[in-house]
Amino acid sequence: MNSNIALVRKDNAELSSSKRFPWIELLALALAVFICILTESLPAGLLPQIAKDLGVTEALAGQWITLYAVGSLLAAIPLTTATRGWRRRPLLLLCIVGFLVFNTITALSSVYVLTLVARFFAGVSAGVLWGMTAGYARRMVPDTQKGKAMAVAMMGTPLALALGVPLGTFLGAYTGWRLIFGAVSLLTVVLIGWLLWKVPDFKGETAGEQLPIHIVFLMPGVRPILFVVLAWVLAHNILYTYIAPYLAETALSERVDLVLLIFGVTSVAGIWVIGLLIDRFLRILVLISITGFALASLSLALGMNQPAIIMIGVSVWGLTFGGAATLLQTAIAQAGRGNADIAQSMLVTTWNVAIGGGGIIGGLFLEWLGAGFLPGTLLLLLIPSLLAVWLTRKHGFPS
Repeated sequence: MNSNIALVRKDNAELSSSKRFPWIELLALALAVFICILTESLPAGLLPQIAKDLGVTEALAGQWITLYAVGSLLAAIPLTTATRGWRRRPLLLLCIVGFLVFNTITALSSVYVLTLVARFFAGVSAGVLWGMTAGYARRMVPDTQKGKAMAVAMMGTPLALALGVPLGTFLGAYTGWRLIFGAVSLLTVVLIGWLLWKVPDFKGETAGEQLPIHIVFLMPGVRPILFVVLAWVLAHNILYTYIAPYLAETALSERVDLVLLIFGVTSVAGIWVIGLLIDRFLRILVLISITGFALASLSLALGMNQPAIIMIGVSVWGLTFGGAATLLQTAIAQAGRGNADIAQSMLVTTWNVAIGGGGIIGGLFLEWLGAGFLPGTLLLLLIPSLLAVWLTRKHGFPS
């Protein structure tokens, strides 16, 4: 532990000696996150085309997202634990190469089962990537800039939702979904060159610095944060995975691309606000975000025949969810203290349980109740999530 503290102090001293904020390096991490989110979320906007091309139902096509999530949740904790001693950049490059390989298979495959396998292993790459990204970004800067560094690295999430998914959805209607996944593979090749060119390497943890997983799990605040992750992200993914079928029953049935664009743009605005305020107001930002999402889901449930209400609801949804990853990763990094990577891997696992659960539960609701009921069901998750944040004033989401 003392050696770990000494190493952190040395890193901070070296970083403090440089006045340059590592924008180029952190933007490479942001692009990695962008590709990760794009790989995960593109099927949501292309669901009808994928289902038609492969000859399956939209509910079965939605399981692309489920299998991706399953790969992430199964890989995050064991592989993050197994690779704690690895140097950071080679591990990051291995994850990115995984995206290149499995997105290429997805673009070329006409076999549903083979594509599910590729989606699963793409999720494995994502599970390791998410477990290390926050810690990687924080190690690039001194203590006074860690929040800012995380916000820059996490910018890839709302940008993928604001630009990547809507653009992919729009172009996919004209070029086909396969070319969209091929374009993601080409972007991944660019990222590999960027990482080799600019991103610094860091040592992994030594054996003496590694606390057992169950000790990290029992740290004060970790479990309440994981519950909030599960409930909040599950609610988001129930709606986001099946946004196209929901919109098909509204006055915006032909404008899935526009709705996703609005969601993404407001998500970018959300993470910008979070980046400015997170170091001082983390607790209140989480409370406001979950409350806003609950009100947005209610408006989407009641205003299906009113385009303006849908647009407002989607805007509030994006604004409040855009910074969710940064808020929750910051909270668990603080709760995990010196074992932030393992705490992050638990968050990744929980996050992907929620993504997979969104695909499964949302698919069941879609088949049993119809898409119009999806927004209203989110309140069953968001209210307990809000209560959990409110009760964890001392640990987890402290005042």
